[in-house]
Amino acid sequence: MDMTAIVSLLGGISVGAFGLYGILKLTGQKAMLSAEKEAEKIIQRAKGQMAKIEKDATQRAKDFEVRARKNVEADIRKEKQRISQTENTLKEKEAKLDREVRRREEQLNQKTRELDEAAERLNVSEKRLGEMEQKAHQQVSDLEMKLQSAANMTPEQAKNELLNAMTADAQKEMSARIAQIEEETAGEANRRARRILATAVARYASEVATERTVSSIPLTGEEMKGKIIGREGRNIRALEAACGVDLIIDETPETVIISSFDPVRREVARKALEKLMEDGRVHPARIEEVVEKVKSELFTSMREEGEKVCFELGVHNVNPNIIKILGGLKYRQGEGQNMLHYSVEVANLAGLIAEEIGADDKTARRAALLHAIGRGLDHTFEGSYAQAGAEFAKRNGEREEIVHAIRAHGDEVKPESTLAHIVQSAYNLTRSRPGARRSNLDTFIKRLSDLESVANSFDGVARSYAIQSGKEIRVIVDSGKVTDDQASMLSRDIARKIERELNYSGQVRVAVVRETRIVEHAR
Repeated sequence: MDMTAIVSLLGGISVGAFGLYGILKLTGQKAMLSAEKEAEKIIQRAKGQMAKIEKDATQRAKDFEVRARKNVEADIRKEKQRISQTENTLKEKEAKLDREVRRREEQLNQKTRELDEAAERLNVSEKRLGEMEQKAHQQVSDLEMKLQSAANMTPEQAKNELLNAMTADAQKEMSARIAQIEEETAGEANRRARRILATAVARYASEVATERTVSSIPLTGEEMKGKIIGREGRNIRALEAACGVDLIIDETPETVIISSFDPVRREVARKALEKLMEDGRVHPARIEEVVEKVKSELFTSMREEGEKVCFELGVHNVNPNIIKILGGLKYRQGEGQNMLHYSVEVANLAGLIAEEIGADDKTARRAALLHAIGRGLDHTFEGSYAQAGAEFAKRNGEREEIVHAIRAHGDEVKPESTLAHIVQSAYNLTRSRPGARRSNLDTFIKRLSDLESVANSFDGVARSYAIQSGKEIRVIVDSGKVTDDQASMLSRDIARKIERELNYSGQVRVAVVRETRIVEHAR
């Protein structure tokens, strides 16, 4: 029963599977037939659309070809018109050029005829000129013979006599003309500058400071020398470190030499040493205490000195930093001058010049007083002292015109204002006046000797004297050898030779003195 059931079950399953397969196969064939029909319909529709597209494309190509042909034909017509216009223009230019060429040819022919006529006239003139030259030579020869017979002189002697007479006349006229030109040239300058410069220089003068750049202090004895040096040199090292100077003790007996590039440090060390020697207590702690006290007193003194100078010059509302540096100029030297006194001198001159020309004298004094402020600054400020001073003044609230005058006083920057020119003029006047800068005595004497030698090298000079610190050379001439007109030429020649051969500052006045003395004795 079981096997029969199993076989029946397997047979049923097999029959069911075959039946299912047959059903599926029939369904697939129907789907395939339906798909093929649908595909044929799509293909037919695509063929129809393709034919329509081909027809449209053919029509569009024909339309485009028609439009392109019309455009090309229009372009060709335009180009033909342009070419035709160009040909007409060229023909007109060619005709105009032909007319111009014919006109020029006619002018050239006319000029050629005129030149031929001028050449003929020139030939005739040359012939006449040759005949006249022959007559003139003959007449000159006759005149020379007559002159020689009348004056008993050879032609060379007559030429020399005539040349000398003409030279004398020319020198006389030239000296008079040169004197006139010099007078006219100097007149305007004298009228404008004489009252300004002479009045300013005459109204102010000051002493020339002569402080040394190395300070020295006498010692009270060997005991004080040992105290300053200290055990193993600790005291002197502490003093040098606190003041920033070098102390030299053993080179000069009973003297301490203070050396430093900064005069303020040198002054601090000098005053500190004086206080230590008065007190007698010398050790590192005491040294530091005294140095700090001296610095405080010195900086107070510098500020008071700056305020005093500003008050005397009428310069107000100055920044305290500037006043401090200004007071420090008292301890600085430049070209043998105390920089504070020098700045005051320049400020006074600038104020006087400003008054004379109608400018603001207070502003001029302020700018001139601060023009050398850069010399009081330390090495932390870069550039020249004029540039450093200008930047320092600008940083501390000074106006731009003051800053420009400070920067331009030494010709590092071109002056662009009246104030800058005033400060520069006062600066140059102060530097150029006698005694402003130290000079070697031998060099000064040699300069005077050179001036006298230049004057004595000319003929007719009896003697010469260099006076006014070499600013004037007075020349005494022999009245029998030098006339008044020649004296004028001689002064000019001496001045030109001094300019060529000697180096000097300012101007040298050449005064030629000629006098005639007639002496008779009554017996």
